[in-house]
Amino acid sequence: MAEAFEAYLNSTSEFGTVTQVRYPMISVEGLPKAHPFETLVFEDGQIGQVFDMEYDLLHALVFSLDPILIGAKVTRTNQTLAIPVGETLKGTTVDALGRPTRLAKVFTTRKKQRQIFTESLGIDRRVSIKKPFLTGVTKVDLLIPLGKGQRQLILGDAKTGKTNFLLNALVNQVNSENTVGIYAAIGKKRSEVKYLEEFFQKQGIVDKVILIAATSSDPNSMIYIAPYTAMAIAEYFRDLGQDTVVIFDDLTTHAQRYREIALLSRRFPGRESYPGDIFYTHASLVERAGNYKHEKKGEVSITCLPVASTVEGDITGYISTNLISMTDGHIFFDTEIYNKGERPAINIPLSVTRVGRKTQSILVRRINREILSLLSQFRTLSQIAHLDSELSLESKEILHKGKSLMVMLDQSTGTIPYAIQIIIFGLIWLDAADLSKEKVYNGILNDLIGLNNNPAERKEIASIINSKTLDEFLLRLKQKQDIIDICNKNQIS
Repeated sequence: MAEAFEAYLNSTSEFGTVTQVRYPMISVEGLPKAHPFETLVFEDGQIGQVFDMEYDLLHALVFSLDPILIGAKVTRTNQTLAIPVGETLKGTTVDALGRPTRLAKVFTTRKKQRQIFTESLGIDRRVSIKKPFLTGVTKVDLLIPLGKGQRQLILGDAKTGKTNFLLNALVNQVNSENTVGIYAAIGKKRSEVKYLEEFFQKQGIVDKVILIAATSSDPNSMIYIAPYTAMAIAEYFRDLGQDTVVIFDDLTTHAQRYREIALLSRRFPGRESYPGDIFYTHASLVERAGNYKHEKKGEVSITCLPVASTVEGDITGYISTNLISMTDGHIFFDTEIYNKGERPAINIPLSVTRVGRKTQSILVRRINREILSLLSQFRTLSQIAHLDSELSLESKEILHKGKSLMVMLDQSTGTIPYAIQIIIFGLIWLDAADLSKEKVYNGILNDLIGLNNNPAERKEIASIINSKTLDEFLLRLKQKQDIIDICNKNQIS
């Protein structure tokens, strides 16, 4: 690595001297022609990056915990930080510099380099979001729909099911949509990274997912660049014509580590001691996601799912409101709902999707409205349900359908095919079986998934859910004898 220092020194004819060390920040005198984000090389072979510049001094990040001595020489490279990329990234766990961990494939097979700090493509390269991003979670797919290329914030308190939802969505996309999954574990414990690796292996998707691990024991500089590395990898596969989903778990930790770095570089602190450019730091990152034109495929997407942590359900925190304002919607995981036992613990009234509904068919939009309307009535009537004798038949029907919908929306683990989600709603609306009973519901669900695995039946089910109106859909569903037989069988048992 010392050879690299000599090579860059010969090409730039500039070197500076380390004057102060405050890990992971170092101060350097010299290097008058250095520019922001430029990669630096130290005489012992370590690399760094220009972070801040003063008149006769620059502050740079270093990416390892190896000691750097006062007086050490450093030279510039006239390049910005880049990572090795290639198809062999799939199935690997890499650090924030793209270097392999013990589970990664051979590092030397990735010859191409890609810069991690780049500007997002302009509006002339983008297209409207039209395709649905299906998570396999009924509450999201039907009520808070997402589109491919959407930037959807996932926020809530710790231990409310955010990671479980993200993993379910990732599995569904990788398996059913052939999407490349990219998961950035930002400031996580080593045990949490190991859990992710084991989860991907257990689900059989390890060869389709890339895990970027910046653990809590890594330098703050590595945690800072981890999401940029993940986005750079997503852009590489985007250029190849492959849809990607990139998960930043989580940007609250990222903001806190960035604040520590900025304070070490003596930047003037702003609100809650965060640097003044914290909004730009995150906005420039998530802006790189979207739905783009592609010469061969027509269009290709990067769907971004950043995560933000809240405290006691407060979504008005500084970082949370920043991220809400720069994304296309958010899904809020509520502690109160979680404690009631509902899974996923999503607060529907406080969740928003700004572009996802454009991806829904006319039928599903109608279903969306019907479910939201009935759930609103159900919550109101539930408060007076103990006065059973005084309720009208219409109110009793609303309570019954509402209980069935609550069972349908309660999904703790696993994913449900989109077509089956719609079919189950139709069965509830037809009152084809008592789906308010979990045993009946689970039996029907498993049989419907088995039926949908048959290619001929799957084609017929797809034809039914392509109906233009709700009445047409319900009529055709009622005439589908195989599905009615499934209801009758599970109702009797």
